[in-house]
Amino acid sequence: METSHRVIVGDSRRLDGVDDDSVELVVTSPPYPMIEMWDEPFAELDPVIGEHLDAGEGRAAFELMHDQLDAVWDELARVLVDGGIACINVGDATRKVDGSFRVWQNHSRVIDAFEGRGFEPLPEILWRKPTNSGAKFMGSGMLPPNAYVTLEHEYILVFRNGGTRRFEPNAEHRYESAYFWEERNRWFSDLWTDVSGELQVLGGDELRDRSGAYPLEIPRRLIAMYSIYGDTVLDPFWGTGTTSLAAMVAARDSIGYEREAALVSVFEGSVADVPSVSRTVGRQRLDDHRAFVDEHGPESFEYEATHYDFPVTTRQERPMRLYAVESLTETDDGYRAVHEPIDTG
Repeated sequence: METSHRVIVGDSRRLDGVDDDSVELVVTSPPYPMIEMWDEPFAELDPVIGEHLDAGEGRAAFELMHDQLDAVWDELARVLVDGGIACINVGDATRKVDGSFRVWQNHSRVIDAFEGRGFEPLPEILWRKPTNSGAKFMGSGMLPPNAYVTLEHEYILVFRNGGTRRFEPNAEHRYESAYFWEERNRWFSDLWTDVSGELQVLGGDELRDRSGAYPLEIPRRLIAMYSIYGDTVLDPFWGTGTTSLAAMVAARDSIGYEREAALVSVFEGSVADVPSVSRTVGRQRLDDHRAFVDEHGPESFEYEATHYDFPVTTRQERPMRLYAVESLTETDDGYRAVHEPIDTG
Protein backbone atom coordinates (compact mmCIF):
# COMPACT_ATOMS: atom_id res chain seq x y z
CA MET A 1 0.00 0.00 0.00
CA GLU A 2 1.21 3.51 -0.83
CA THR A 3 0.04 6.83 0.60
CA SER A 4 0.79 10.40 -0.40
CA HIS A 5 1.24 13.35 1.94
CA ARG A 6 1.10 16.81 0.42
CA VAL A 7 2.34 19.89 2.29
CA ILE A 8 1.15 23.24 0.94
CA VAL A 9 2.46 26.57 2.21
CA GLY A 10 -0.47 28.91 1.78
CA ASP A 11 -3.56 30.53 3.23
CA SER A 12 -6.26 27.99 4.07
CA ARG A 13 -8.98 30.57 3.63
CA ARG A 14 -8.59 29.54 -0.02
CA LEU A 15 -7.71 25.87 -0.42
CA ASP A 16 -6.72 26.32 -4.04
CA GLY A 17 -4.73 23.09 -4.12
CA VAL A 18 -7.66 20.93 -2.99
CA ASP A 19 -10.40 19.85 -5.41
CA ASP A 20 -14.12 19.86 -4.66
CA ASP A 21 -15.37 16.70 -2.96
CA SER A 22 -11.88 15.21 -2.65
CA VAL A 23 -11.40 14.89 1.12
CA GLU A 24 -13.04 12.30 3.37
CA LEU A 25 -11.88 13.59 6.77
CA VAL A 26 -10.72 16.86 8.28
CA VAL A 27 -8.75 16.77 11.53
CA THR A 28 -7.47 20.13 12.72
CA SER A 29 -6.87 22.47 15.63
CA PRO A 30 -7.29 26.11 14.60
CA PRO A 31 -5.89 29.15 16.41
CA TYR A 32 -8.14 29.84 19.38
CA PRO A 33 -9.67 33.33 19.32
CA MET A 34 -8.95 35.40 22.44
CA ILE A 35 -5.94 33.28 23.44
CA GLU A 36 -3.19 35.90 23.58
CA MET A 37 -0.60 33.85 21.67
CA TRP A 38 -2.87 34.10 18.61
CA ASP A 39 -3.59 37.85 18.81
CA GLU A 40 -0.80 38.82 16.44
CA PRO A 41 -1.56 36.22 13.72
CA PHE A 42 -5.23 37.21 13.74
CA ALA A 43 -4.31 40.92 13.59
CA GLU A 44 -2.09 40.19 10.58
CA LEU A 45 -5.14 38.80 8.78
CA ASP A 46 -7.32 41.76 9.80
CA PRO A 47 -5.65 44.80 11.43
CA VAL A 48 -9.03 45.93 12.82
CA ILE A 49 -8.80 43.01 15.27
CA GLY A 50 -5.73 44.58 16.87
CA GLU A 51 -7.48 47.94 17.04
CA HIS A 52 -10.43 46.41 18.90
CA LEU A 53 -8.12 44.63 21.36
CA ASP A 54 -6.18 47.83 22.03
CA ALA A 55 -9.47 49.62 22.67
CA GLY A 56 -10.69 46.93 25.08
CA GLU A 57 -13.48 45.89 22.70
CA GLY A 58 -13.27 42.16 23.30
CA ARG A 59 -16.56 41.10 21.77
CA ALA A 60 -15.83 42.86 18.48
CA ALA A 61 -12.33 41.31 18.32
CA PHE A 62 -13.75 37.86 19.11
CA GLU A 63 -16.26 38.03 16.25
CA LEU A 64 -13.71 39.27 13.73
CA MET A 65 -11.32 36.48 14.70
CA HIS A 66 -14.05 33.94 14.07
CA ASP A 67 -14.83 35.62 10.76
CA GLN A 68 -11.32 34.59 9.66
CA LEU A 69 -12.00 30.99 10.70
CA ASP A 70 -15.37 31.09 8.93
CA ALA A 71 -13.61 31.53 5.59
CA VAL A 72 -11.83 28.21 6.21
CA TRP A 73 -15.07 26.49 7.19
CA ASP A 74 -16.53 27.66 3.86
CA GLU A 75 -13.70 25.85 2.10
CA LEU A 76 -14.23 22.67 4.13
CA ALA A 77 -17.85 22.56 2.97
CA ARG A 78 -16.52 22.63 -0.59
CA VAL A 79 -13.78 20.01 -0.38
CA LEU A 80 -15.42 17.43 1.93
CA VAL A 81 -17.28 14.55 0.27
CA ASP A 82 -20.92 13.96 1.05
CA GLY A 83 -20.91 12.23 4.41
CA GLY A 84 -17.34 13.35 5.13
CA ILE A 85 -16.40 14.16 8.71
CA ALA A 86 -14.76 17.25 10.19
CA CYS A 87 -13.12 16.99 13.63
CA ILE A 88 -12.27 20.40 15.08
CA ASN A 89 -10.13 20.49 18.22
CA VAL A 90 -10.74 23.81 19.97
CA GLY A 91 -10.54 25.28 23.44
CA ASP A 92 -12.39 28.12 25.08
CA ALA A 93 -10.46 31.14 26.32
CA THR A 94 -10.46 33.03 29.60
CA ARG A 95 -9.30 36.61 29.51
CA LYS A 96 -9.67 40.00 31.11
CA VAL A 97 -10.55 42.70 28.60
CA ASP A 98 -11.21 46.30 29.65
CA GLY A 99 -11.08 45.30 33.32
CA SER A 100 -13.64 42.48 33.12
CA PHE A 101 -12.76 38.76 33.30
CA ARG A 102 -14.86 36.28 31.33
CA VAL A 103 -14.82 33.07 29.29
CA TRP A 104 -14.88 33.29 25.51
CA GLN A 105 -16.80 30.29 24.22
CA ASN A 106 -14.99 29.33 21.06
CA HIS A 107 -16.57 25.91 20.88
CA SER A 108 -20.11 27.33 20.81
CA ARG A 109 -19.19 29.82 18.09
CA VAL A 110 -17.63 27.05 15.94
CA ILE A 111 -20.73 24.85 16.35
CA ASP A 112 -22.93 27.72 15.15
CA ALA A 113 -20.63 28.28 12.17
CA PHE A 114 -20.74 24.66 11.03
CA GLU A 115 -24.49 24.31 11.53
CA GLY A 116 -24.98 27.46 9.50
CA ARG A 117 -23.11 25.79 6.63
CA GLY A 118 -25.32 22.72 6.65
CA PHE A 119 -23.09 20.39 8.66
CA GLU A 120 -24.72 17.97 11.10
CA PRO A 121 -23.20 18.08 14.61
CA LEU A 122 -22.33 14.65 16.02
CA PRO A 123 -21.54 13.91 19.68
CA GLU A 124 -18.49 15.85 20.77
CA ILE A 125 -15.50 14.66 22.79
CA LEU A 126 -13.78 16.32 25.73
CA TRP A 127 -10.15 15.53 26.44
CA ARG A 128 -8.27 16.58 29.51
CA LYS A 129 -5.01 18.45 29.08
CA PRO A 130 -2.06 18.12 31.46
CA THR A 131 -2.14 21.10 33.84
CA ASN A 132 0.13 22.67 36.41
CA SER A 133 -1.65 21.65 39.61
CA GLY A 134 0.32 24.22 41.60
CA ALA A 135 -1.29 27.08 39.68
CA LYS A 136 -4.82 25.85 39.05
CA PHE A 137 -6.77 28.69 40.61
CA MET A 138 -7.57 32.03 39.01
CA GLY A 139 -9.07 35.11 40.52
CA SER A 140 -9.06 35.66 44.28
CA GLY A 141 -7.63 32.26 45.17
CA MET A 142 -9.19 30.99 48.41
CA LEU A 143 -11.64 33.87 48.88
CA PRO A 144 -15.21 33.59 47.58
CA PRO A 145 -16.95 34.58 45.43
CA ASN A 146 -14.44 35.89 42.87
CA ALA A 147 -12.35 32.79 42.08
CA TYR A 148 -12.74 31.09 38.72
CA VAL A 149 -12.73 27.50 37.53
CA THR A 150 -9.61 26.57 35.54
CA LEU A 151 -10.21 25.28 32.01
CA GLU A 152 -8.52 21.85 31.94
CA HIS A 153 -10.15 20.39 28.85
CA GLU A 154 -10.53 21.00 25.14
CA TYR A 155 -13.33 20.06 22.78
CA ILE A 156 -13.19 17.82 19.75
CA LEU A 157 -16.23 18.95 17.79
CA VAL A 158 -17.40 16.40 15.23
CA PHE A 159 -19.50 17.35 12.20
CA ARG A 160 -20.83 15.40 9.23
CA ASN A 161 -21.15 17.00 5.81
CA GLY A 162 -24.59 15.94 4.64
CA GLY A 163 -25.95 12.41 4.99
CA THR A 164 -24.25 9.20 6.05
CA ARG A 165 -21.38 8.13 3.79
CA ARG A 166 -22.16 5.15 1.55
CA PHE A 167 -19.90 2.18 0.69
CA GLU A 168 -20.05 -0.81 -1.60
CA PRO A 169 -21.14 -4.01 0.19
CA ASN A 170 -18.18 -5.77 1.83
CA ALA A 171 -15.79 -3.00 0.77
CA GLU A 172 -12.34 -4.48 1.44
CA HIS A 173 -10.63 -1.26 2.57
CA ARG A 174 -13.44 -0.51 4.98
CA TYR A 175 -13.32 -3.91 6.66
CA GLU A 176 -9.52 -3.93 6.82
CA SER A 177 -9.80 -0.56 8.57
CA ALA A 178 -11.92 -1.93 11.43
CA TYR A 179 -10.86 -1.38 15.04
CA PHE A 180 -11.03 -3.78 17.97
CA TRP A 181 -14.21 -3.99 20.03
CA GLU A 182 -12.41 -2.81 23.16
CA GLU A 183 -10.87 0.11 21.23
CA ARG A 184 -14.31 1.18 20.14
CA ASN A 185 -15.53 1.17 23.73
CA ARG A 186 -12.62 3.39 24.78
CA TRP A 187 -12.45 5.71 21.77
CA PHE A 188 -16.17 6.35 21.32
CA SER A 189 -16.56 7.86 24.75
CA ASP A 190 -17.34 11.54 25.15
CA LEU A 191 -14.54 11.95 27.72
CA TRP A 192 -10.90 11.06 27.02
CA THR A 193 -8.65 11.03 30.07
CA ASP A 194 -5.93 8.77 28.64
CA VAL A 195 -4.33 11.09 26.04
CA SER A 196 -0.83 12.38 26.70
CA GLY A 197 2.52 12.94 25.01
CA GLU A 198 3.61 14.30 21.63
CA LEU A 199 5.68 12.72 18.86
CA GLN A 200 7.52 15.80 17.63
CA VAL A 201 9.99 18.07 19.40
CA LEU A 202 9.74 21.62 18.13
CA GLY A 203 12.82 23.39 16.88
CA GLY A 204 13.36 26.04 19.52
CA ASP A 205 11.32 28.27 21.80
CA GLU A 206 10.26 30.69 19.06
CA LEU A 207 8.67 27.94 16.97
CA ARG A 208 7.19 26.33 20.06
CA ASP A 209 5.45 29.61 20.91
CA ARG A 210 3.90 29.70 17.45
CA SER A 211 2.58 26.14 17.46
CA GLY A 212 -0.61 24.80 19.02
CA ALA A 213 0.29 21.18 18.35
CA TYR A 214 -1.92 18.59 20.00
CA PRO A 215 -0.69 15.12 21.05
CA LEU A 216 -0.20 12.63 18.20
CA GLU A 217 -2.71 10.25 19.78
CA ILE A 218 -5.60 12.64 19.13
CA PRO A 219 -5.38 12.78 15.31
CA ARG A 220 -4.25 9.14 15.13
CA ARG A 221 -7.32 8.02 17.05
CA LEU A 222 -9.71 10.28 15.11
CA ILE A 223 -8.31 9.07 11.79
CA ALA A 224 -8.88 5.45 12.84
CA MET A 225 -12.41 6.28 14.02
CA TYR A 226 -13.66 8.31 11.06
CA SER A 227 -11.77 7.19 7.92
CA ILE A 228 -10.70 4.08 6.04
CA TYR A 229 -7.62 3.04 4.07
CA GLY A 230 -7.54 5.01 0.83
CA ASP A 231 -9.12 8.12 2.35
CA THR A 232 -7.56 11.59 2.35
CA VAL A 233 -7.20 13.53 5.62
CA LEU A 234 -6.94 17.33 5.46
CA ASP A 235 -5.54 19.69 8.10
CA PRO A 236 -6.04 23.34 7.10
CA PHE A 237 -4.17 24.55 10.21
CA TRP A 238 -1.22 22.22 9.82
CA GLY A 239 1.31 23.80 12.20
CA THR A 240 4.12 21.31 12.76
CA GLY A 241 2.30 18.56 10.88
CA THR A 242 1.00 16.34 13.68
CA THR A 243 -2.06 15.36 11.61
CA SER A 244 0.09 14.32 8.65
CA LEU A 245 2.34 12.30 10.94
CA ALA A 246 -0.74 10.56 12.32
CA ALA A 247 -2.05 9.91 8.80
CA MET A 248 1.26 8.27 7.88
CA VAL A 249 1.07 6.08 10.97
CA ALA A 250 -2.58 5.21 10.15
CA ALA A 251 -1.85 4.57 6.42
CA ARG A 252 -4.11 7.30 5.04
CA ASP A 253 -3.32 10.03 2.50
CA SER A 254 -3.00 13.56 3.85
CA ILE A 255 -2.92 17.22 2.85
CA GLY A 256 -1.65 19.97 5.12
CA TYR A 257 -1.99 23.74 4.69
CA GLU A 258 0.33 26.02 6.66
CA ARG A 259 0.96 29.78 6.37
CA GLU A 260 4.41 29.75 7.99
CA ALA A 261 7.08 28.04 5.94
CA ALA A 262 9.39 27.88 8.98
CA LEU A 263 7.10 25.36 10.65
CA VAL A 264 7.45 22.97 7.69
CA SER A 265 11.11 22.49 8.62
CA VAL A 266 10.00 21.10 12.00
CA PHE A 267 7.98 18.46 10.20
CA GLU A 268 11.01 17.47 8.12
CA GLY A 269 12.84 16.66 11.33
CA SER A 270 9.99 14.47 12.60
CA VAL A 271 9.41 12.38 9.47
CA ALA A 272 12.43 10.15 10.04
CA ASP A 273 10.77 8.73 13.16
CA VAL A 274 7.56 7.71 11.39
CA PRO A 275 8.51 4.13 10.37
CA SER A 276 9.52 3.16 13.91
CA VAL A 277 6.55 4.99 15.45
CA SER A 278 4.11 3.28 13.09
CA ARG A 279 5.51 -0.15 13.94
CA THR A 280 5.40 0.64 17.65
CA VAL A 281 1.81 1.88 17.50
CA GLY A 282 0.64 -1.08 15.42
CA ARG A 283 2.32 -3.72 17.56
CA GLN A 284 1.06 -2.05 20.72
CA ARG A 285 -2.50 -2.30 19.41
CA LEU A 286 -1.99 -6.01 18.70
CA ASP A 287 -0.36 -6.61 22.09
CA ASP A 288 -3.16 -4.74 23.86
CA HIS A 289 -5.72 -6.95 22.15
CA ARG A 290 -3.82 -10.11 23.08
CA ALA A 291 -3.86 -8.92 26.69
CA PHE A 292 -7.61 -8.34 26.38
CA VAL A 293 -8.05 -11.90 25.08
CA ASP A 294 -5.92 -13.35 27.89
CA GLU A 295 -7.92 -11.42 30.47
CA HIS A 296 -11.24 -12.79 29.24
CA GLY A 297 -10.05 -16.22 28.12
CA PRO A 298 -9.76 -17.27 24.43
CA GLU A 299 -12.69 -19.67 24.82
CA SER A 300 -15.08 -16.76 25.37
CA PHE A 301 -14.56 -15.39 21.85
CA GLU A 302 -16.66 -16.57 18.92
CA TYR A 303 -14.61 -15.39 15.95
CA GLU A 304 -11.02 -15.79 14.71
CA ALA A 305 -9.11 -12.96 13.06
CA THR A 306 -8.32 -13.58 9.38
CA HIS A 307 -4.79 -12.14 9.41
CA TYR A 308 -3.76 -12.69 13.03
CA ASP A 309 -3.37 -15.57 15.45
CA PHE A 310 -5.99 -14.47 17.98
CA PRO A 311 -9.76 -14.39 18.37
CA VAL A 312 -11.91 -11.26 18.15
CA THR A 313 -15.21 -10.25 19.66
CA THR A 314 -17.26 -9.47 16.54
CA ARG A 315 -17.51 -10.61 12.94
CA GLN A 316 -16.64 -7.09 11.74
CA GLU A 317 -13.20 -7.31 13.34
CA ARG A 318 -12.16 -10.48 11.54
CA PRO A 319 -10.73 -8.88 8.34
CA MET A 320 -8.97 -5.97 10.08
CA ARG A 321 -5.32 -5.48 9.20
CA LEU A 322 -2.71 -3.08 10.52
CA TYR A 323 0.05 -1.53 8.42
CA ALA A 324 3.42 0.03 9.22
CA VAL A 325 5.50 2.47 7.18
CA GLU A 326 8.40 0.64 5.55
CA SER A 327 9.85 3.58 3.62
CA LEU A 328 9.35 7.29 3.01
CA THR A 329 10.38 9.19 -0.11
CA GLU A 330 10.36 12.96 -0.45
CA THR A 331 8.38 14.24 -3.44
CA ASP A 332 7.99 17.64 -5.09
CA ASP A 333 5.07 18.55 -2.82
CA GLY A 334 5.51 16.33 0.23
CA TYR A 335 6.15 12.63 0.84
CA ARG A 336 5.22 9.20 -0.44
CA ALA A 337 5.00 6.36 2.09
CA VAL A 338 5.09 2.63 1.41
CA HIS A 339 3.21 0.54 3.96
CA GLU A 340 3.48 -3.18 4.62
CA PRO A 341 1.14 -5.32 6.75
CA ILE A 342 2.20 -5.90 10.32
CA ASP A 343 2.49 -9.64 10.69
CA THR A 344 1.37 -11.71 13.62
CA GLY A 345 4.83 -12.18 15.09
